[in-house]
Amino acid sequence: MEILDVLQVILYILGSILLIVLIILGIKLIITMNKIENVVDDINVKVNKLNGVFSIIDLTADKLVLISDKLVDGISSLIRKIFTKKKREDDEINE
Repeated sequence: MEILDVLQVILYILGSILLIVLIILGIKLIITMNKIENVVDDINVKVNKLNGVFSIIDLTADKLVLISDKLVDGISSLIRKIFTKKKREDDEINE
């Protein structure tokens, strides 16, 4: 009977130690999560400040694409006109 009482006391002591360790780890986890939340909030503020810059870059890129598309269309239509005129002149000469 004495051995069962000793084992029961040892189990209670180990259970108490485990409970204390889990409580300490829980508190440390909560503190760490608060720090992570603060860092994420700071990052969100900084990203929101950069949204204006990114929108300006996006608008500029869109305008440059529009200009380059118009330039390519103009050059291709000019080349098309040159080659179609030569074909017409060749057709007139052959007739």
